[in-house]
Amino acid sequence: MAGKSKQIIAVHVTPRSGRDAVMGIRDDSNGQPVVQVKVKAAPEGGKANAGVCAAIAKSIGVSKSCVSVYRGDTARTKLIQLDVSQEGVQEWMDSLERV
Repeated sequence: MAGKSKQIIAVHVTPRSGRDAVMGIRDDSNGQPVVQVKVKAAPEGGKANAGVCAAIAKSIGVSKSCVSVYRGDTARTKLIQLDVSQEGVQEWMDSLERV
């Protein structure tokens, strides 16, 4: 994607799920968007974080190296950094179903 820059999104993770997938988007208590992600991996040794990054990368259509945990390594709600244009992130988030 042209014009890449670093974007930060909020993600709520459900570990030990039946599959790795981006489930949709919802608003948190402050009205801010939060992406819902399920991963098969247990939250041990960074396995769940790697699963989150891989699921988001696949969903948005970028390489795994473009997605990383910015804050919240051990929390279920994380901030994820995307090396994608702001327009690309916004289009992707707009395409997600509301949950």
